[in-house]
Amino acid sequence: MRYLHLDVFTDRPFEGNQLAVFPDPQGLSTADMQAIAREMNFSESTFIFPPEDAAAAARGGRARMRIFTPGSELPMAGHPTIGSTFALAAEGTIAPGTKDFVFELGVGPTPVSLDWSDGALAFAWMTQLLPAFGDTIADRAAFAAAVGVDEHELVAGLPLEVITCGVPYLFVPLTSREAVDRVSIERRALSRCYQDAGIEEQAVFLFTTAGGPDGSSVETVYSRMLAPSFGISEDPATGSASGPLGCYLVHHEIVSSEAAGNMLSLQGVAMGRPSRIYISIDARDGGITRVRVGGQAVMVGRGELTV
Repeated sequence: MRYLHLDVFTDRPFEGNQLAVFPDPQGLSTADMQAIAREMNFSESTFIFPPEDAAAAARGGRARMRIFTPGSELPMAGHPTIGSTFALAAEGTIAPGTKDFVFELGVGPTPVSLDWSDGALAFAWMTQLLPAFGDTIADRAAFAAAVGVDEHELVAGLPLEVITCGVPYLFVPLTSREAVDRVSIERRALSRCYQDAGIEEQAVFLFTTAGGPDGSSVETVYSRMLAPSFGISEDPATGSASGPLGCYLVHHEIVSSEAAGNMLSLQGVAMGRPSRIYISIDARDGGITRVRVGGQAVMVGRGELTV
């Protein structure tokens, strides 16, 4: 079974988030794909099938994609979508110069727009679902203790809030990069926080808008994503969280509407795999009207798996 190995949300090999793309998975069962994803042991592996709609298959510009972590299948994810776009461009499945492509995902058709340079794919944007704002955790002291920071390092006046654009995350604003880097989750204490709040346990996305040591940075936010309860100690780049992150920043007026179309999240630094995830949020009349997440990817290997 042939696969492509990419690093996503980076333009440099051995940074960003690793991805295995299987472009010819016909004949594999769901159990087979889950076993392969567990064997690859990347955050996600993707399997690319012809579209389910025969008319769409005839027109081209569309593919069905299934996404698996080592433990489960996901309805959507960001770095697999961006990385698979670059993989299909390298394969020639997406012809040079193509501007638009659609992936059939568990959340429905997901558009991707492509930018090219000298015949090679240079950048890709995925459009995500509009946000749904969910529950909050009120006991900030207990939560701070559960993630290893002081309560005063949670940004005052901003909620610990669940938001989804397809996959839910708990968003946690912190006062400094040092606090973000220092986070260490105590799983039982964190589970109690969710239980006491009466909400389902979610992956935790921590971020700060504070600059680097010199007080300046080109990034809008500096971030980490931890999900130990889902078997992911830390993820170097989380595209499915970056759309709702942008929505959090806009909804709570941390970022102006003028800056909302050009945001950058620097994630994965604490893991030694820096990732640069671009976020663009359109808003009108107090509501969010479009959510996009974009980035680059580089091919770092090709191989075959015996199944």
